[in-house]
Amino acid sequence: MQPVVMAGDFSQPQLALIGIAIAAGSIILSHVNDGGFWIVQRYFNMTVPQTLLTWTVLETILSIVCFGMVALLWVFVA
Repeated sequence: MQPVVMAGDFSQPQLALIGIAIAAGSIILSHVNDGGFWIVQRYFNMTVPQTLLTWTVLETILSIVCFGMVALLWVFVA
């Protein structure tokens, strides 16, 4: 991503939004190889299938909503 970002002429707010979009994309579809998955599973005393149905869906929704907010904010800072 760094060469693409450096090649563009982005303002500081746009660079911040790019960073937030990357972070939002990194949490989509959390699975059993995610440390947070196991923390939630143990803390709430859930089974693995229950955690997959709750935590993974929650993280996916959070990621999509965050990306949508970034896309909306991009319109105002562009």
